[in-house]
Amino acid sequence: MAALKLFRTYDRLSARGRLYHGDALNLLESLADGSARIVFLDPPFNLGKKYNSKKRKQDRQPEAEYQAWMERILKEAIRVLAPGGALYLYHIPIWAMRLGSVIERDLVLRHWIAISMKNGFVRGKRLYPAHYSLLYFTKGLPKAFRRPKVKPVVCRYCKKTVKDYGGYRAIIEKKGINLSDFWDDVSPVRHASTKLRKQNQLPLIVTNRVFHISGVRGGLAVDPFAGSGSALVSAATHGMRFAACDAVKDNCRVIEKRLDSLKASTQKKK
Repeated sequence: MAALKLFRTYDRLSARGRLYHGDALNLLESLADGSARIVFLDPPFNLGKKYNSKKRKQDRQPEAEYQAWMERILKEAIRVLAPGGALYLYHIPIWAMRLGSVIERDLVLRHWIAISMKNGFVRGKRLYPAHYSLLYFTKGLPKAFRRPKVKPVVCRYCKKTVKDYGGYRAIIEKKGINLSDFWDDVSPVRHASTKLRKQNQLPLIVTNRVFHISGVRGGLAVDPFAGSGSALVSAATHGMRFAACDAVKDNCRVIEKRLDSLKASTQKKK
């Protein structure tokens, strides 16, 4: 377990929070009870990916050990979540099912959100994997809840909506469609101009929606598996403070650059 070390403090208009290099469990244990409005969990999926060249087996643990570790993470995540706060778990479906049943002992399941993402490979006697799971829980009634709107699908040739929406096409074209719990407009981050590391990078459209739905301006967002920093960018742009960490130092450097770029972009707009 890597010791928790402060990597960078942000206290600016564009970003406010602390980024640590170290272990996720150490970060969660350092936070006070009920201090977080959002806890966003995007842990390693235990699929054998190489997040760290020095610890190649870090993402390949026996299932029982991985389950026990994740349950410790969830216990601390639930503890630090404030009443009315939201916990999001992003994972592959089989682990979402297993871990969701653990979370449901203490929190209320609001949605199982299916995120279409066709970038996997068939393994064993299984169907082609084409979606990830985003579980949305709250501690009691949600403190904040907003229903985002999405643009209707339009024909690439005539530029009109592909459906008439029961005669409400004009309203839909003007106001958009209420976001459902099936997100089929998400694509993997692959382009060299936006992909910031070799491993998978969570698209901003996902984290932006999370913070749109549950964000509380000035509240604390906690991300113990910060990765490329998508959730922190979304937290900052939605006016939330953050406490985050990652076990890989190179990831912390990527996050630092993203938040600094966000600061520069914000100042330029002014």
